[in-house]
Amino acid sequence: MILSFLASSRLLFLPCFIVFCLWLLYEIHKSNRKNEKAEREFWERERQANLTRKQPLNDLTYITVPMELIPKSLLSDDEKVREYIKTLEKLKDDKIVNLTGLTNTELKLKYGAPNLDLLSRYDDNYTTYARTMYRLAEKYHAAGYESNARILLEKAVESGTDVADTYRLLGKIYAAHEMKTELETLTEKARALDTLTSKAMVADLEKLLS
Repeated sequence: MILSFLASSRLLFLPCFIVFCLWLLYEIHKSNRKNEKAEREFWERERQANLTRKQPLNDLTYITVPMELIPKSLLSDDEKVREYIKTLEKLKDDKIVNLTGLTNTELKLKYGAPNLDLLSRYDDNYTTYARTMYRLAEKYHAAGYESNARILLEKAVESGTDVADTYRLLGKIYAAHEMKTELETLTEKARALDTLTSKAMVADLEKLLS
């Protein structure tokens, strides 16, 4: 009886195994087709992007470095503070644009392939700006100059920065002064960011709200 049961089990297993293999092959084939289609579409968009002529940059939002809000005499004996201010002073003479979230292909399609190098420089300037504003604000905050830190952090957020620590430090300042409305607004801005760290940022800010 046991032998009979084992034999029947083998007979049932074989068709199931064959069906599973066929299903797996089908899924692999379907996945390969999707990948091939996506790759073809990508290269077609890239081809069109490379053929796009130079377009005007009139709709770009340029960011101004708020040097008038950065007192040079504050923590002037700190080498890092001097370095950060020097970096910002250098940036103010160039153009700064936040292009976070836009791929090179999208930029070329919208503004033309000849503008890509220029736009990349503007975006690199923005990355440097956002990081430097946070680092300088962090220095001010650590030294007890909270209002100076808050001003720089708010300016960075206003520019659309996605530097997570900027939101966290500004959130702590708001929470310390029971600025609930400002903290709620900051949380919504963090929630609107399309980044890998936005969920963690929002979670941290919501803890401060509670």
